[in-house]
Parts: sequence; structure tokens; C-alpha cells
Amino acid sequence: MPAERIAENLAFINWTVLTGLAVGSYAIVVLARWRTDATGGYLGFTTVCAVVFGLLAWLSDGALPASLGDSPVAVDPTFDGPRRIALLAFCGLAVAELLVHRVGGPGRQVGLLALVAALLVLVLGALAWGGDLLGAVPLLVQLVLLSAATGGVFAAMILGHWYLVTPKLPERPLVLVARVLLGVVALQLVLFGAWIATGAGPAGEAPFAVLVGPWALFVWLRLIVGLVFPLVVSWAAVQTARSRSMESATGLLYINVGSIAAGTILAAGLYFGAGLLV
Repeated sequence: MPAERIAENLAFINWTVLTGLAVGSYAIVVLARWRTDATGGYLGFTTVCAVVFGLLAWLSDGALPASLGDSPVAVDPTFDGPRRIALLAFCGLAVAELLVHRVGGPGRQVGLLALVAALLVLVLGALAWGGDLLGAVPLLVQLVLLSAATGGVFAAMILGHWYLVTPKLPERPLVLVARVLLGVVALQLVLFGAWIATGAGPAGEAPFAVLVGPWALFVWLRLIVGLVFPLVVSWAAVQTARSRSMESATGLLYINVGSIAAGTILAAGLYFGAGLLV
């Protein structure tokens, strides 16, 4: 039954993954552009990937069902239109920022506007699926961290590949991005403990009940596969990047792409299928 409930809500899981890839990878582009000397080729390629993911998320958003069936999560259609407009605005502003930088113009302000549009997408998603304001706030935190982890690890993996064609690129960009990813996963792990200790989510479970209930298998998989394992791998990626073992760091980030994506799918499935924040 839990697996069937998750499968019934694949459209919302798909939206979460695609939006996370778009928002998180673009945030890394902005960070790398401002704080490191990452190459223009990497920044441009990752921006294009973020825009493609954003457009796919927009298409996915238009196909979301009007309800979640037996799930305790309620859908408020009031925010559907504004959310889709925000997604398109994000994509347009990201493209504009890339073009402005190509011609040597001041693209920082455009990049900030694109990040604001990206955050607005997550805010409108949280308001649509969080119930009241008390439920929307923790859901927004969850969506922001899922985006940072999912898109961040994708952008980090692409950056690792750039060292294969740009061997003289200093290690600072990859070290910084890997450290950010490590911090995001660590924060997710801390919040996992807070979520289950308080029974957070529309389901209103008792504290720690999800560890032994009918959803326990998926909750433990989220913890072990989607949080603990990526935390260890992210730490190893930081260490190998610091020692300029870039091929090893890239391989570790490849592994992390799969484990973090699996964790995001599990987290989204547990929220939209069972009303659990984990």
C-alpha cells in the first residue's frame, strides 16, 4: 500500500526533482560566478541545463493532478497559475543573465532576479501543498534544501568534469561547491531528526512513529541512502578535491548524484503520498 501511494503521486515527485535540478544548479552557477574563477564555459553550460530543467518543470507543473487522492496533503489550485508564471520568469531571467554576461554587461542584478523568481516558485509550491501557513513554512524549508542538494550535486558533478578539459583550473571552485553540498546534506540530516522528533507534516504522526509504522522502510531508506551515505561521500569529495584528485572527486560526485536523487524522490514521495516531512 505505501509503495502504491507513492506511485500514485509520481507527477508531484517529478515536479520536485525537476524544479530542484533547475533551481539548485542555477544557484551554484551564481555562487561560482561571484565567488570563484570558474570558467565561462562551465557557467554557461550549467545555466543552459538549469533552463532546460526549468522548462521541463513548467511542463510537468501543467500536468499536475488537481488532488492527491487518499493523501493527507491538500492541493490549493489558487497558486498554480502564479507558480507556472514564476517558473517561466526564472527561465527567462536565467537566459537573460547568461546573454548579459556574454556581451560583458552587468549581469549580477539579473542573476539576483532569477534567484528571486526561483525562490518564488518554491514559496508558491509550499503555499499550494502545505495547507495553512504553519504547514507551508516547513515545507518551504524542505523544498529549498531538496533543491540545493539535488541541483547542487548535479552542478558539482558537471564542474568535476570541467577539470578533465581544463587541467589548470584551480581547485577552489570544486572545493567550494563540494563544501556547500556537504553543508546542505548535513543540514538535511539535522532537519530529518527534527521532523521525526516533532511528527512534522500534514499526517500529524506522533514523534518517532514513522520509524516503525507502515512507511518505516521508505523512511529508513531516506535516512540511510538519501542522507547518511551522501554525507560521507560529500566529505570524501571535499577531501579529494582539496588534494587535486579531481578524477576521484568527480567519481564520488557521480555516486552522490544517484544517492541524493534517490533521497529526493523518497522525501517527495513520503510527503505527497503520506504527508510526512523527512
